[in-house]
Order: sequence, then C-alpha cells, then structure tokens
Amino acid sequence: MSYTTTSIRSACTAQARYESPLGTMLLARTVRGLAGAWFMNQKDHPGELDVPDQPDDVLLSRTAACFKRYFETGLADFGLPLDLRGTPFQQRVWQALLDIPRGHTCSYGDIARQVGSPAAVRAVGAAVGRNPVAVIVPCHRVIGSNGSLTGYAGGLERKTALLTLEGALGFATSGDAARSGRSSRSSLSSKRDQSGTTGATVDPQSRLFEPAE
Repeated sequence: MSYTTTSIRSACTAQARYESPLGTMLLARTVRGLAGAWFMNQKDHPGELDVPDQPDDVLLSRTAACFKRYFETGLADFGLPLDLRGTPFQQRVWQALLDIPRGHTCSYGDIARQVGSPAAVRAVGAAVGRNPVAVIVPCHRVIGSNGSLTGYAGGLERKTALLTLEGALGFATSGDAARSGRSSRSSLSSKRDQSGTTGATVDPQSRLFEPAE
C-alpha cells in the first residue's frame, strides 16, 4: 500500500459513492478537503474505508453534483477544496496536472520539465499513476510524447472517454509546442489563458489546493 493510500485511510472522515457513466466512484474526504475519488477496480484503490458512508456530507454531495455536471456537459470547473496527500515530489506533479486546461493534453516529459526534474520522466509517470483524485486532478490529460494515450490507472477505455468528453483528442500536446521552441510552462500558461480555466494554488501548511482568484 502506497504512502498516499495509507495517509488517506488514516485521515479520512467520511466516504460516499457516485454512480458515474464510467462506473462507480469512491469519494473520500478529510477535515481539510476532498482526498480521494477513485473508479472501482482502478490501480491504487484504497479498498474498504473504515469511516461512515455519508452521501449527504456537504463536500461529498457537492463533489457528486460537480461530477454529474461534468459528465453531462464536459465542464471541468470543479472549484472544490482538495487535501492531496503525497510526497513533496508527488505534490509538485499533481499541481502541474491542475495546470493542464480542459481540452488539452500534455506529455510526461512536459510535466517533468515543469516540476524542475527533466530527467525524472519515469518518476513523474509513477506520481501521475498514484493521483488519488481522478478527473478533478486531470491525470487523464497526460499522454505519451508520441501522442499515444499510454497507461491510466482507471483503464484506457475510461481515459479515452474522458478526453473525448473534453474534446481533447486530436489536440496538439504541449510537447509539440516545446519542440517548436516554446517552453512547456509557457505553453501550458498560454492554453490556460485561451481556455478561460483557472489554475490552483497550494497551501504549503495544509497541503490544501484551492481555486486561484
């Protein structure tokens, strides 16, 4: 069991389930925010949580409503407080994922460069795979440098469905921009401006992600 999963299990205060078009999702929260959203049978699923099942919890019910809107419209402006639990490196990678706008994709190499570790592509891949909050922290938007969809903890069929819903299949990756002479960071920033989406900032004390003003 990974550090992330162990940490979530120890800090979780409530759970609920959401029946998405792509299968049942387990939602888990802590006192600080949403800590987990997993598709059933995905890799690094925490299994049974020893906390109350509270679908009427304010944050969990709000999360379910956000997912319902997302799957109906493709809109991804969740604006939920997140308590993402992981190593410092994982935290940097997950923050970079939050910078990828809806409708666009990014390569693992792009993420590695953005977090300041251009040689750590494999480590980035491992961190992406252990993202505990599916869809909201959009690890499904990370693809191979050659444009292939590569792996996804929730399964490639779900990854394809999510990217199709967001209209991202067929878009150039930020790696294409990097090869044309622009940095990965500036490419992501440019796309964020064009899409009208907002980024996120992390509180280093609480590890709580909040929507940027």
